[in-house]
Order: sequence, then structure tokens, then C-alpha cells
Amino acid sequence: MNEDDQLDAAFSALAHPARRAILARLAQGTASVKALAQPFEMSLPAVSKHIRVLESAGLITRERDAQFRLCRLETKPIQKISSWTEQYRHIWDARFDMMDTLLTDMKESDQ
Repeated sequence: MNEDDQLDAAFSALAHPARRAILARLAQGTASVKALAQPFEMSLPAVSKHIRVLESAGLITRERDAQFRLCRLETKPIQKISSWTEQYRHIWDARFDMMDTLLTDMKESDQ
């Protein structure tokens, strides 16, 4: 999988709030699939499907520890996403500054 395909897969995986929540939990340390499923109001197979999407995107890895399937966050793909988004930060900052100026001007003209 080339770098563009990896970014596409990662952004696609991050599009779902449950998958982002799973990654946030794994940022605290490894966890079993059952532990990851606990806060969600969905079936264990549904959570497992989300985990498979994250694994396919390279964002997590799974390993077997006795009877448990432990999931671990993979930081390298997250770093690639961060690097990719960082190159656009100056554009976003400039647009937010323009929006702030516009909103300030609008508030002042209403007073």
C-alpha cells in the first residue's frame, strides 16, 4: 500500500466517531476487544468490525494473549496524518484569522 493509499485508509477509518473513540481509548494503553466494546451501545461483532477497519488502515494492531485479543495503537500512521495536516495549518490559521476579523467587524457594526 503506497503512502496516499495509507492516508486514504486512515482518514476513512477516522470518519466514524466510534473508531475515533476506540483510538482515544487505545492512546491510554493496550486493551482487549471486550474492554473496547464496553462503553458502546452496540454488539461485540459491530465493535469488532470497527476494530478490523482500524487494523486494515494500520492504525492499530491486534495480538493474542492467552484467551484475550489485545489491541494496540500504532503511532506511525497517526504521525503521517499529523504531518500531512500540518502542511495546511498556515491556510487554516489565515482563514480563521480572516473569519475572526469579519465577526469582530460585524459585532462592532451592530453596536
